[in-house]
Amino acid sequence: MRSVSESASHNQTVTDTRPTRRSRFARGLRLGLPIFLGYMPVGMAFGVIATSIGFSIAQAGICSATALAGAGQFIALGVLKAGEGVIAVLVATTVVNLRYVLFGATLSPHVRGMHLPAQALLAFTLTDETFAVNMNDRRQGLSTGASMAGVGAIAWSGWVGGTVVGAATAAWIGDPRAWGVDFAMAAMFTALLVAMAETRRHLLIGAVAGATVLALPELARLDVRIGSSWFVVIAAVAAATLGVLAFDE
Repeated sequence: MRSVSESASHNQTVTDTRPTRRSRFARGLRLGLPIFLGYMPVGMAFGVIATSIGFSIAQAGICSATALAGAGQFIALGVLKAGEGVIAVLVATTVVNLRYVLFGATLSPHVRGMHLPAQALLAFTLTDETFAVNMNDRRQGLSTGASMAGVGAIAWSGWVGGTVVGAATAAWIGDPRAWGVDFAMAAMFTALLVAMAETRRHLLIGAVAGATVLALPELARLDVRIGSSWFVVIAAVAAATLGVLAFDE
């Protein structure tokens, strides 16, 4: 028979093999590395454009550090460049970021056991890419609060770091499109779709979403005009509705 001390030692060994919060966070950092690599060049483009309309390096960096809004930030720059005020910026960015309501609602059941500050942190780092990575990880039963925080942290670092680098080297970079920056986000989204699409159903829903986004601008030929900020929202709702109606799961 084992002695009490041997049993206690065995139990301690078993406990020590469990992933720690730090190791789960580090795993999230690894999962989010592709997002970091995709955000860096796009963040640089934002930094270049921001300085071109009068932002200082610090202002551009603070904007990305406190917003993490991606397309919303580019739209805000366009509105400011057009001479509009703060209210117009807030309205425009709110509309283009409405899709995060859908993302948040989808993630909500998976974070209910977390403390409110932890939920707020995950909400702050919620982007199209972190949502995709975390939901794919959750579908495999591996996602935890710490891993999601790691994904968000490295994504935030890439976006803010890219912004600061772009703002600081704007004079040297020039037009960021000449470096193929406008293709970085499309390439990253394609890679995420390939990683997440496990069945024909997933491919069909992704194809419907893509086709919807491409078709919506053509409605202008019929004098039906929809703001481009609504394209992603409409495509997401249409594709999700198809998934619900066409499949039993």
